[in-house]
Amino acid sequence: MASPPGPGPRAGSRVLVVDLAATSKNWALPADGADAIRAHAPPGWTVRVVSAPTVSDGDGGPGPSPEAMAAVRDAEVYFGFGFSRELLGAARELRWVQSAAAGVGNVLFPEMIASPVLITNSAGVHAVPIAEHVVGGLLYLLRGLDVAVAQQREGRWDKAPFVGAGSRIRELGACRALIVGTGGIGQAVASRLRAFGTVCTGVRRRASLGAPAEFDRVVPLDGLDAELSGADIVVLAAPLTPLTRDLLSARRLALLPRDAIVVNVSRGALLDEAALVDALRADRLGGAVLDVFGEEPLAAASALWQLPHVLLTPHVSAVSPGRFWARELALFFDNWRRHVAGEPLKNLVDKQAGY
Repeated sequence: MASPPGPGPRAGSRVLVVDLAATSKNWALPADGADAIRAHAPPGWTVRVVSAPTVSDGDGGPGPSPEAMAAVRDAEVYFGFGFSRELLGAARELRWVQSAAAGVGNVLFPEMIASPVLITNSAGVHAVPIAEHVVGGLLYLLRGLDVAVAQQREGRWDKAPFVGAGSRIRELGACRALIVGTGGIGQAVASRLRAFGTVCTGVRRRASLGAPAEFDRVVPLDGLDAELSGADIVVLAAPLTPLTRDLLSARRLALLPRDAIVVNVSRGALLDEAALVDALRADRLGGAVLDVFGEEPLAAASALWQLPHVLLTPHVSAVSPGRFWARELALFFDNWRRHVAGEPLKNLVDKQAGY
């Protein structure tokens, strides 16, 4: 989404704060990345790279480091994992926040919504690894690889689950997928599933905009219920907003076919986990692929750990150590150039819509 033109150049040095020293190694800005940011600095800009550790989980940690608080006081631009209320209170000159996360739910606190500060996110940067994760999880269940892994651990040779009357084996080309969210992630998922022959229907807030090329068709959010009974696969790939919270409720899960597979790579709050557990226990669903949860880490006592036909991963579907920073920095450099030139920014967050 494009922004209105940004502010023009100001007198004196303009400050960019880079707060990306993530505690998770694969999310931490590498040294050559910091060097590249400095090398891309337009004339008149100062780059401050915060060395204190920060949290990259979700859309930013609970609070900033003292180093970041000091660095941001006269910053015009902040580049980090989300943004906190404390930082906004300290940042007197802030004009634009670039988040290295796709979700910005924690950034949209009332003071930020009311401020003139522009927020851009990293929607689309994570699309490829997340889409591959989704396809991998679906094939894991549709081809019975979960059963094969269990048999391998037991040293057991048994074809019955694969060839017997109760076989769950299916091809992706025989499935209909309902993908909630038609942004970068949803489009990447649909593109890959359609390559296998899957019919893909997208659910988007503004269905009047039409179907992106990757989808066979799209429906509005209020058309979700009518689509669920015909969905073999439901993929949650939408941002967490007031409209999507608890979207896949117990009532809606009950509308799905008995062999449907639920995939969540968005935020745990979109899905009623307790209702999902009940449906899986009662054999009213075919399985689930879950990378995000209502509370993280997922509690050891959660029934999800022990249920069959469930693949759980610890919120890692976006991980791509070799390619993330190249994509992320390309987006940031383009937006930094746009900001300096007063041009519309890419990935501008609609503060009212929540993404």
